Amino acid sequence: KQPHSPLQFWLLSGMLIILVLCSAVPVPAQTPSIEGTYQLVSRKLPDGTVQSPPNIMGALTYTKTHRNFNVIWKEAQDGKEIVYNLSRPTQSVPVKVEGKRIQFKLPFDPPSVVFEGDKMTATAEGQFVDIWEKIQ
Repeated sequence: KQPHSPLQFWLLSGMLIILVLCSAVPVPAQTPSIEGTYQLVSRKLPDGTVQSPPNIMGALTYTKTHRNFNVIWKEAQDGKEIVYNLSRPTQSVPVKVEGKRIQFKLPFDPPSVVFEGDKMTATAEGQFVDIWEKIQ
């Protein structure tokens, strides 16, 4: 077996130093994402009443380009027709990101939303606080 030449020694030492330095460099945190499907767990009303399925149900899906939002609930005034809004207006809103927390006000709805991990809270002051859980 031949001894290593000084050049080989320095090359191997340099590679080892680079490997050690690279492993010590912190990897930047990944930007949190709200993509996924969520289900409505509960709604708290201003009088303290908490509604949950089957009295109120909801599903929400976010992708990179679309949002699909559905909520149904029972009211005392049954018999009203369902209203579908199929218009396609667009609007932008500011988004606040702090660590893994994402917060913004929905552009066409009253609530402000906060995403943290697999949970989303939607708050419409004086109307309700909804708790959503990510299911996929």
